Amino acid sequence: MVKSTFAAFADRLGAQGLSQASFTQFTPNRIKIELLSGLTVALALVPEAVAFAFVAGVHPLVGLYAAFIVGLVTAVIGGRPGMISGATGALAVVMVSLVAQHGVEYLFATVVLMGILQLAAGIFRFGKFIRLVPHPVMLGFVNGLAIVIFMAQLTQFQVPGTAEVSAHGMSGGEWMSGWPLAVMLALVGLTMAIIWLLPKFTKIIPAPLAGIGIVAAVVIGFGLDVPRVGDLASIQGGLPSFHMPSVPLTFETFKIILPYAVILAAIGLIESLLTLNLVGEITGKRGGASQECVAQGTANLITGFFGGMGGCAMIGQSMINVKSGGRTRLAGIAAALFLLAFILVGSGLIEQIPLAALVGVMFMVVIGTFAWNSLRIMTRIPLLDAAVIVLVTIVTVFYDLATAVVVGVIVSALAYAWNNARRIHVIERDSVRTPGAHVYEIEGPLFFGSTDGFAELFHPETDPDVVIVDFMRSRVVDQSALQAIEDLARRYEALGKTLQLRHLSRDCHKLLSKAGQLMVDSDDDPEYAIAVDYSVKTGAFGGAH
Repeated sequence: MVKSTFAAFADRLGAQGLSQASFTQFTPNRIKIELLSGLTVALALVPEAVAFAFVAGVHPLVGLYAAFIVGLVTAVIGGRPGMISGATGALAVVMVSLVAQHGVEYLFATVVLMGILQLAAGIFRFGKFIRLVPHPVMLGFVNGLAIVIFMAQLTQFQVPGTAEVSAHGMSGGEWMSGWPLAVMLALVGLTMAIIWLLPKFTKIIPAPLAGIGIVAAVVIGFGLDVPRVGDLASIQGGLPSFHMPSVPLTFETFKIILPYAVILAAIGLIESLLTLNLVGEITGKRGGASQECVAQGTANLITGFFGGMGGCAMIGQSMINVKSGGRTRLAGIAAALFLLAFILVGSGLIEQIPLAALVGVMFMVVIGTFAWNSLRIMTRIPLLDAAVIVLVTIVTVFYDLATAVVVGVIVSALAYAWNNARRIHVIERDSVRTPGAHVYEIEGPLFFGSTDGFAELFHPETDPDVVIVDFMRSRVVDQSALQAIEDLARRYEALGKTLQLRHLSRDCHKLLSKAGQLMVDSDDDPEYAIAVDYSVKTGAFGGAH
């Protein structure tokens, strides 16, 4: 089974990867757009990777190496061309305590295990479960992440050397004031204006790249004293080298890193798969969830052996890439290679770029990412859906993305269960085919949430001696529903009355023991599977599928 799964992945990678056929779309103009888009993304990746390295408590190069390796691997074999991956704040905040308590070598070992877990999720196709995330949760995720990206830029308005960087941008640093603040705001505004206006005149060069270039030229040309990339940290370094994590290969080590690896793998996959869906909506493409899991796992597995802090998809940089015209894998590959070039030979130049230009780019990403239509539809959608949007947004901002999505899915699922629990009702009539019998026609799904209401629909004490329960307009969903039918049969049996069950699926015929002999076969019995296991040997119900 695993072998066939690997084969299926190989086929998809051949179909979606850098195959010979895929190169036919690369005209000179397309190549130019992809390369410029990749350069824009690479410039925006530098301060993000450095900042998140500070959050995790590791050297800036650990974040930059992660951005390069994760970005390159996922660009080559990821599930969605156009997506950008790298070191992220959502993962960095989890790594803080691990690095503080056990050191960076344990972080590298954890990233390796994280990659293995994500690979397993892809091989066994767990990525498909992302389809269970409701649309209100997606809107909350997008809005919350836009706010987090905005807040993360606020640290750039603090005096260099006084800010304590966090994933959400909040710190106890000293805020700019007076002339420095005015210049910073003016440069941010100029960058945003260029990004907004330039596409109205030309699309030869991506607007974000033009904004960065023009503002950098203004700052360097006039010698303005403003914060620059080099004020964060030096990005100069060499090629990442293979490095086995220096940790004891013992069960104690495994117990330390496993909880962190599970959390990091879950957060990384959730953020990556939600970003995959978001990019898919923009580019009009679907699928690739399990392939993205494999790509993220492979990237993190490699990163852990090359001194990187691990990573996942980055919605901000993915939006920059897509809005700059990046549509193929070339843009992501170019972004990773440009980033490596910055580390090896271009650090002096990149460190001169004003942070105001990058902040302006990210502010435009915030404006483009936030689902403004969600504000307009709040009063027109069900109250619970609106509450889920707000809830997921708040939890994303004040806690973390993975928790927000899980909370949103649970609330939505409970709401769905509650609404369906109230839908079950009955139509009572006298039987035409069986004189003297009373018929209960059940309408609505029968599952754990509606079993109490189902039991209250019947009146065994006052019913005639023959009662027919018709499930034609109902559906028996789970073990709780089967047990409710069994209990109903016992109630009528205790009163010496005859109960007949009609239009139940073949599964029900097999799984019901007490009520099985009460069923009446019909040519139009429904065909569907009940979400339970049943042991023929023990006659007992097992867990849900």
